[in-house]
Formats: sequence, C-alpha cells, structure tokens
Amino acid sequence: MIAFMVQTLSAVVLSVSRDSVHRFTKPLCKAITLLEGLGVAGDAHLWVTVQHRSRVAADPTQPNLRQVHLIHSELFAEVAAVGFTLRPGDMGENVTTAGLDLLALPRGARLQIGPDALIEVTGLRNPCAQINEFEPGLLKTMVGHDDKGRLIRKAGITGIVLHSGVIRPGDKITVTLPQEPHHALD
Repeated sequence: MIAFMVQTLSAVVLSVSRDSVHRFTKPLCKAITLLEGLGVAGDAHLWVTVQHRSRVAADPTQPNLRQVHLIHSELFAEVAAVGFTLRPGDMGENVTTAGLDLLALPRGARLQIGPDALIEVTGLRNPCAQINEFEPGLLKTMVGHDDKGRLIRKAGITGIVLHSGVIRPGDKITVTLPQEPHHALD
C-alpha cells in the first residue's frame, strides 16, 4: 500500500487555458467551462472518446480519460533552475495550479475547483517529444527516476469532469482522496 500525503492548505488555480485546435501551447483565458463527461468547452480535447491524436490513431473508441490537463506551477521554478522558461499554458494544460502537489495525488482523487466544478484524477500526463520542439532539451527535465529507479513523469496530470462548472484564476481547490487502498498515478 502507498501512503498519500497531499498538502492543500492554499491550493488555488493560477491560470486557465483552452484551444480549439491541437497545438502544444494553449492561450490563457479569463475563465474556462468544464462540461460533465466531456471536458473543457471549446478545447480540442473535448469529447467522450479520446481526442489525443496518438490515441485516436490507436483506437478512436477509447473513453477520454484526459478531458482536463492540469500542471503545477511549482514545476516552472524547477525547470528554471536548470535554464528553461515555462509559463502557464506553455505545456498545453487547461489548469495551472499553485500550492498543490498534483503528482502526489492517487488515482481517483477528486478536485473541487471553485463552487461547482469537480474533476476526478485519472493519471499522469506522459511527456512526449513535442516538448523538445517547444524548447530543445526540456523533455529531459520532465522525466526522472526516484531512488528505486522508478520512472517519474513531471508534466502534470489528467482527469475527467464529474460535475460541470466555470473555473477562474484564484479559485480554491479542495482535494478529496478516494477510499483506500490508494493507487499511484501512472
């Protein structure tokens, strides 16, 4: 069993983004609307079935477990320490958070964002070679290994929308952990 400790005292939305076209970076918005069972209104990844081009090519009937992409702003400081510059929306995330260790969340954790929106965490974002097209060498900083040699992916997390709602910068994020046993994100 894996123990999960998640710090949420001051977890907030730093920024929100969406793009109706499949591009690496998403432009910032004043607000985004999450639609239950679909994802972010107006975003290229919106729908019940997969919308990621690689997953569509493999099997377009798969359920879309990546309706919303979230990344922790603390990653920006980590990559800056080794010479890279990232800003909200640069990695194609819909929600940039602050004060919450997204990577420490277990699968099935629920994120209440603002008064209405509810997301269930489904997995880690898998960093791909497109990151190096954005900034050469950046992919190397998005993956690592822990002291036991296990792969660590740092490019954020994905989730599905359980309850519709509008999300804005400054909205509070409340985490509810699933029943034990908890399962690490993969």
